Amino acid sequence: MRSDQKPLYVRLGGDPSSRLEQAVAVSGKTKRQLIEDAVREHLTDEGLVVGRVALREQEPDVLTLSEAAALLRVEERELEGEAQQGDLPVRRIGGQWRFSRAALLAWLGHA
Repeated sequence: MRSDQKPLYVRLGGDPSSRLEQAVAVSGKTKRQLIEDAVREHLTDEGLVVGRVALREQEPDVLTLSEAAALLRVEERELEGEAQQGDLPVRRIGGQWRFSRAALLAWLGHA
């Protein structure tokens, strides 16, 4: 045993023991390697870490009429009426309305 290693004796119940055995068979790693990996990944200076997944879809900079209506939480027909009157920061491109997310939010903040 290396000087930086400490013995660890753990009794596992049937299901966790079976899962560990399956992981050994699938991964090709030893039990010790799997346990070390799990401890390194899930026990940090911050405490027990169960997961660090943050899924966030990138929001588009340019919005369609329906996306802009959803952002502002209004009906599409109401938003289109405001756009036709020139009350909103909007452009007509190829016969369709396009809104800048940043311009809409800035407009909303100053309205």
